[in-house]
Amino acid sequence: MSLTVFSPAKINLFLHITAKRDDGYHNIQSVFRALDFGDWLTFMPAAADAPLLTLTGADTLTANLHDNLISRATTALATRYPDAATPIAIHLDKKIPTGAGLGGGSSNCATTLITLNQLWQLNLSTDELLAIGRTLGADVPFFIFSHAQQADAHALGIGDELSALSLPAARYLLLFPQAHLATKTLFAHPELNKNHALLDNINARYLEYGERLEAGFYNAFEAIASKINTQVATALDYLQRLAAITNTHPRLTGTGSTVFLPIPAHIDLSELTAWQLSAPCPCVVADSLYPASENL
Repeated sequence: MSLTVFSPAKINLFLHITAKRDDGYHNIQSVFRALDFGDWLTFMPAAADAPLLTLTGADTLTANLHDNLISRATTALATRYPDAATPIAIHLDKKIPTGAGLGGGSSNCATTLITLNQLWQLNLSTDELLAIGRTLGADVPFFIFSHAQQADAHALGIGDELSALSLPAARYLLLFPQAHLATKTLFAHPELNKNHALLDNINARYLEYGERLEAGFYNAFEAIASKINTQVATALDYLQRLAAITNTHPRLTGTGSTVFLPIPAHIDLSELTAWQLSAPCPCVVADSLYPASENL
């Protein structure tokens, strides 16, 4: 018997770097939002004499499948709970572009932790899963959090200090420039602002960063990504032209290369379809993952 589980993408409605840490990482402030666009993972019991993990569908993602976050999540749980771990086969139906700022690998990792916790009957709490997730990647805790609590979160620390937000449902046009932006290169860029002041009362300020970006809200990597990569610049320019109609602000998510534009309710399907057909690169329309509170 198999179990197929959704593994969502995320976007950053804004992303600020607030300080460099003593451990070499950076503190951030951001709002993460999970989307109804994502990958699918199918879990199937394997034969008793099979390897711990048989992973298919991920061959093009990493040269060594043991480096894949699905594999690392499986190993992390099996190492901690060897008596409960039984051979498992996982198939990945990949929809989220890699290296796109959408958290695809981290989402797959979190989905694996959550699902194996169920299948192996580990009965780990959300806090215990979050602790394991932190050892595997900075974005992994958000996807555990979004599954257990809320699909929108205010993020601090390295992105692992999370608090739930109640934001209105929204639709987005996401463009996927065929470009890979090295995170290390972006963090090392001399124009990167690494000391943005912490902003307060984020839950009540959605109108300042949700559809539009008011003063003080932005993605710290956007200007740099656009400057060093013409495909990102072209995609942002395309969305900026549409913004005259939507009255919303396009922006980069994560460290890129995906850019997106909030789509207000008055834009009908035919117009949105025409925009997709005219886009300079692959694109998709996605909604916020769960119905959210209308109260700000």
